[in-house]
Amino acid sequence: MVCGASISGLLAARALADTFDSVTVVERDALPEGVGQRPGAPQGNHLHQLLSSGLRVLEEFFPGLATELLRKGAPALDTRDLSQAYLEIGGHALLRDGSLADPDALNIVLASRPLLESVVRDRVRALANVDVVDGHDAIGPVLRGGAVAALRVSDRATGRERELPADVIVDAGGRGGRTPAWLADNGFRRPDEHTYRVQLTYATQLFRVSADMHEKVAIISPSLHRPTGAGLIAYEADTVIFTLIGVAGHQLPTDRAGILAGADHHLPAHLGAMLRAAEPIGSVQHRRYPSSVWRRYDKLAALPHGLLVIGDAVCSLNPVYGQGMTSAALQARVLHKTVAETGAEEVGRAYFRAAAKRIAPLWQGNRLNDFAVTPVDGWARWPQRVFNAYTTRFMAVASFDRVLTETFLRVLQGVDSGPALVTPGRVARVAAGTRRGARRC
Repeated sequence: MVCGASISGLLAARALADTFDSVTVVERDALPEGVGQRPGAPQGNHLHQLLSSGLRVLEEFFPGLATELLRKGAPALDTRDLSQAYLEIGGHALLRDGSLADPDALNIVLASRPLLESVVRDRVRALANVDVVDGHDAIGPVLRGGAVAALRVSDRATGRERELPADVIVDAGGRGGRTPAWLADNGFRRPDEHTYRVQLTYATQLFRVSADMHEKVAIISPSLHRPTGAGLIAYEADTVIFTLIGVAGHQLPTDRAGILAGADHHLPAHLGAMLRAAEPIGSVQHRRYPSSVWRRYDKLAALPHGLLVIGDAVCSLNPVYGQGMTSAALQARVLHKTVAETGAEEVGRAYFRAAAKRIAPLWQGNRLNDFAVTPVDGWARWPQRVFNAYTTRFMAVASFDRVLTETFLRVLQGVDSGPALVTPGRVARVAAGTRRGARRC
């Protein structure tokens, strides 16, 4: 039994379907037919991208998924032509000519969240042993003898409640997942929560453009001294999403005129002009993200047998780095493996411990990147200055160094881990490039 038909819930259902005779996905929203936004996924209204590493996992579960997304109109970012992306960090843009040395390592398909969710949902529904029940609330698990026995659900249209038998329940209810409350209601400890303030704000407008865009992606990162940034991605059906980003609680404009002014301020001039000539679709969307949270289920001494949690319900990462869906995919891969190896009775402890190992690098990388753009006092200023100084020099050299550009993109897309940016070879390359840059001046 899976609570939630988000990307994480659908992937959990796919992971369980290879082991269990029957899997049911319970979703509170009335799911759209085809591609469409839904209330339970408000993040779909904003800048969204599945990283290359996440797409690789989805291809394992659903062979041919990338091809299907392309067939349905999702653009692809061709890493043999670096001019298709404009990425500016700390005032320096990555190299924008030529190709990566290993372009096939980065498979970047720019599908909107509604399109991606629709395609994945259709793939899951096509599985003979999976049923999707929408328009129902998951009230909570029914436990017998310390183990999951059923899930109590309520029909949102009629209010009728019933119990659905279950050996395993997976909470994929997102950041507002109910498992901590369910545990407390049944006499178990809530998980400890690791949390830190982010104070992220988004303001987003979707556009339809009349001409094919050469640049498929433009990202301008906020910095310590400029608490705003922007992101633009080309999606299917000649649409483009543009999001203004505010950090440290910075207030963003609430109207379209303010959005366009922000585009003019942050984007290269020709992209700002393109948005002014484009057709706006719908209204400006806003979102606040106060903090990142990691619920440490892996540290609990006791859990009901068969009760699992996945995706943002375990760890809700700062969405500005685009890692949420990829994190869910990595957790689903762990779930697939541990369920097959342990069975329903013992899966909990093994799953949570293995999932924590996949989450930890993402969490640590998020904390470090957020630390770089958040004002601090006292002793913390010194490590912040060191980190930001190296990042600035790295990006300055990467603006003309193909190796550093490729290193950064591989880390950004989750193909390599963050330490790849600070290997002795990369540090030496940054130092040498900095000296060459100084001589140019």
